[in-house]
Amino acid sequence: MKTTKILPFVLLLVLASCSSVRVYSDYDKQVDFTPYKSYAFHKTGIDKAEISDLDKKRILRAIDETMSTKGFTKSDNPDLLISFFTKEREEVNVNQFNAGWGYGWGWGWNPFLWGGNTTVTRHTEGTLYIDIIDAKKKELIWQGQGEGVLTKDINKKEEVIKEFVSKILEQYPPQKQ
Repeated sequence: MKTTKILPFVLLLVLASCSSVRVYSDYDKQVDFTPYKSYAFHKTGIDKAEISDLDKKRILRAIDETMSTKGFTKSDNPDLLISFFTKEREEVNVNQFNAGWGYGWGWGWNPFLWGGNTTVTRHTEGTLYIDIIDAKKKELIWQGQGEGVLTKDINKKEEVIKEFVSKILEQYPPQKQ
């Protein structure tokens, strides 16, 4: 009886932890975010991002889409400037599995312990930072960061970038505590 009550909760926890993007944010607690209604991109900041122009366009489109769904408008005289930059690193995982019983496991030395399996996997881990700047003061007021596995598959890039951007901007504007 207890198992049937706990199972949906455990399943919900597993599904909630399946997101491939880990997100963090920081902001200036002295800033009132309610007056900000419009934005533009900070071109000089974006030009410094060390990624392809195609990926820059994908990120810009995803930011536009997310900000418009939040009720912000793109403007030539904006309240906010949005910039971003990226970092990436290659992750290498080595897993070694030795089958059999041997010292520390059972009754002595085992000649079959020589067998075993070693696997090496590689993937690229990326970080996307989105900076939101007060356009009048030229001060950083909010920064979001998303970390996750990147893909080189052209058919999945757009989807992965949208996930990164939407997960990061879910935290903007910050909720008052």
